[in-house]
Amino acid sequence: MTTLTADSAGTPEPAYGDRVIAVETAGADPIPAAERHGRARGLLWTWASPNIEFATVYIGVISVLFFGLNFWQAAAALLLGTAFGAVSHGILSVDGPRFGVPQMVVGRRAFGHRGNALPSAMTALITGVGWFAVNSVSAAFALNTLTGLRPLPSLLLVVACEILVGFIGHNFVHAFERYALPVLAVVFLLAGVWTFREADLGAPSTGGGIGGFLLAFSAAWGYAAGWNPNAADYSRYLPAATPRWKTALYPALGLFLSVSVVALIGAASATIATDGAGTPTAAFTGHLPGWLGDLVLIAVILGAVSANAINIYSSSMSVTSLGLKLPRWLNRATLVVVTGVAGTLAAWASLSDAGAAYEAFLLVIAYWVAPWLGVMMAERWLARKLPDTRVFRSLTDASDPQTDDWKGLVALLAGFAVSVLLFSNQEKFVGWAAGHWPSLGDVTCVVGFLLSAAVHLTLRRGSAASPGRGPTSGW
Repeated sequence: MTTLTADSAGTPEPAYGDRVIAVETAGADPIPAAERHGRARGLLWTWASPNIEFATVYIGVISVLFFGLNFWQAAAALLLGTAFGAVSHGILSVDGPRFGVPQMVVGRRAFGHRGNALPSAMTALITGVGWFAVNSVSAAFALNTLTGLRPLPSLLLVVACEILVGFIGHNFVHAFERYALPVLAVVFLLAGVWTFREADLGAPSTGGGIGGFLLAFSAAWGYAAGWNPNAADYSRYLPAATPRWKTALYPALGLFLSVSVVALIGAASATIATDGAGTPTAAFTGHLPGWLGDLVLIAVILGAVSANAINIYSSSMSVTSLGLKLPRWLNRATLVVVTGVAGTLAAWASLSDAGAAYEAFLLVIAYWVAPWLGVMMAERWLARKLPDTRVFRSLTDASDPQTDDWKGLVALLAGFAVSVLLFSNQEKFVGWAAGHWPSLGDVTCVVGFLLSAAVHLTLRRGSAASPGRGPTSGW
């Protein structure tokens, strides 16, 4: 395998290397070979910890309470949707050690340097504002339930911790996730055992049918695949010689296991009768003994910090991937603070109706990520025989002919627009097909993925550069 990052003569000492307590200065530029470090297995806990949190619990809850499924129907939909998102996450993670750049820079191959600005901006907005707000609200409610501190001060305390971890950077994020995992896993597994003892797994569905199944599938896929645009951000420091199967396996496994287990606990908890009063976190812990309920609330706070450390870090990486000429002071670390402030304002605005806001947000995530993923996977197929050096040039050289390509962006927008207009099934907007055949539920993400992939393959077929000599990219 060819190392694609350029180093000065000799082997310079790493300025950042594997130091944990050091503010990372790297942005969207390729990581030099001297700075590469780590092992692929570290991606297991990096992608497991962020999903052991209340937002994941709520996917299972809404599958039963809002989408009308019984536990076993919800379990099937949740496992299937999570598996789709986890597999694509593993595939995309391989790009990190190969090219040494963030995930949104890899997108330049499919969208071009200019066309990639839209996906990068949307990813920055979704992760740094949308997901940051969702997770911060759940943590604020947990702190409110645990201590009685009012929601707004609770929110401010939580976001301060989240911003700090993301501000320090890549190595500190990895270390934080590693040490958070055993705490989160033990507490949530204890809560899961207690929840399944109390749950009524044989309770009938409330009429969800195939439509409810597809809604739950889309919510789970949207949640898991929502991490996909950030996949390579956390593998790009790995040495270029890292086995690709390991780089794909560990993040996919960490994502699948954590989301599946925690979402199933949420689905089981939804079968336990509650009085309907209080915050969502209070409802989830209401059936637990006091000591375990308090531990779960602490874990909810820790899990939110774990998730948002990644969200806010990747949001800043997406902004650097835009290719804008930003002033020196507006670097990656500063961008973490800027996006953190924006996400905090969004969280503050959603404190009053967090449940409805989260349900809508999950589906909208799938609406956008699915077409983007369709284009990315189609491009990987087209470029599978190209040498790594050829693909790398299209990512880093704005004068490369591939960087002017508009086809990926057209495919993305076409898949998004058609799927939403026809199949969206939201409270505020129902697509034409969903309105005529309500039993369809919401298949927007499936249609968006397939349509964008098909359009991209059609537009690009015959226009891709011919394979050159050298090691193939394995896309």
